[in-house]
Amino acid sequence: MPEVSVHPSRHPRLLLVAMVFAGAVTAVMQTLAVPLLPTLIDGLRTTHGTASWVVTAALIAGAVSTPVLGRLGDMYGRREVMLCALASLVAGSALAALSTHVLTLVMGRTLQGIALAVVPLGIGVLRDVLPPERVAFSAALMSTTLGLGAALGVPLTSLIARYADWHAVFWMSGGLGLLCFALVFAFVPRSAARGGRFDALGTLGLTAVLVCFLVAVSRGAEWGWTSAAVLGLLAAALAVGAGWVYYETRVPSPIVELRGMVSPAVLLTNLATLLIGFSFFVNSLVTAQLVQEPSETGYGLGFSVLAGGLCMLPSSISMLLFAPIAARVAAARGPKTAIAAGIALMAAGYALRLFTSESLVMIIVGATVVGIGTAFPYSTLPALLMRHVPREQTGAANGVNVLMRVVGQAICSAVVAAVLGGMTMEVGDGTAPAFEAYLTIFFVAGCVAVGALVTTLLVSDRRPGSDIQKDH
Repeated sequence: MPEVSVHPSRHPRLLLVAMVFAGAVTAVMQTLAVPLLPTLIDGLRTTHGTASWVVTAALIAGAVSTPVLGRLGDMYGRREVMLCALASLVAGSALAALSTHVLTLVMGRTLQGIALAVVPLGIGVLRDVLPPERVAFSAALMSTTLGLGAALGVPLTSLIARYADWHAVFWMSGGLGLLCFALVFAFVPRSAARGGRFDALGTLGLTAVLVCFLVAVSRGAEWGWTSAAVLGLLAAALAVGAGWVYYETRVPSPIVELRGMVSPAVLLTNLATLLIGFSFFVNSLVTAQLVQEPSETGYGLGFSVLAGGLCMLPSSISMLLFAPIAARVAAARGPKTAIAAGIALMAAGYALRLFTSESLVMIIVGATVVGIGTAFPYSTLPALLMRHVPREQTGAANGVNVLMRVVGQAICSAVVAAVLGGMTMEVGDGTAPAFEAYLTIFFVAGCVAVGALVTTLLVSDRRPGSDIQKDH
């Protein structure tokens, strides 16, 4: 394939700042609307089921866009595709900010979700334009933004919504998107463009598989796991997925290079990523809700939405502070060691939360321990993955890896909803989750973390013969 030479960055520090900021802003879109759901139900006169599509739409759009735009970045230049993704974020923010109907808001959130592809694209840019000795550290910071942004979304939105109308949240995200666009345009050089034919049929197949699967998983608790709609969507995802895999392994320029994804090391890394995404997202979904439960439950603290969101700030800050430490551990001991240590810390954090979730201080401590642990795998998964994929597949491989995080989060959201909705207690004239529901969720998250640890330990440390070896 024809290849355009890589243009080195004249301002590597500003390049890294631009990438990390853009990654954090786009990752915030995952949880940006979560605290707004009660307000949207009243303000837009809609139901909880309909309003929840404001969250689900961005999740699905992000899942679809990460491998697709990652592949397009490999083919036509990551900077250009990244700018398009950020333009989608700005357009979606403006549409959401101006919306007066839930359908328009869902459309805006869909455009916002597309920007999640900025993270794998950014990792590819860093690998292309930075010296090899700086790639691991820089990619670690970029990857951490996925967890950092998701954790920051809840307190940030809660703070804005406390003092302004919900539309202001989307004006804010649009302004941040514009700033990201300007930084990327100014400081990110053009990267390699290798050309090739775009796999339109493969893209449609992948989109169908992901939409069917994620809609079924995210709506399963509401529609019923044995309902015709959920079972039909899962069956469609399985059938279309089988045909898609068959097709993708036989076309010359597939949207996802499955041959490179089926090596044991890559498969195990992506499976571990899915489990890590599940375990991490419990921390973001449950912590704020736990402290907001009414005191009448016997365990709830009755905090406001804003206070509940602020309880996640120590965890978010810890992730940012420990990402460079994780990168140094990975450089000294290897990325697998850093990932395993972080997952073990996540499991320990959930074990702590099993016994201390009635105290505000210990709730924050437990959430922070999980956040510190998350910083290690989220920082170093790209380094482990890049040991086993060639340079020309960096964007697509990281796109699939980010997709695994999103799928893990989607499954987590469904499990949390099912447990909290299925284990309830009477509170006044209504119901609330029983304390045992939260303990069950923490137990499941800890078990999933242990599964991720075992999977990670099975990943080979040996580098295959590829251009990756030449980078080092």
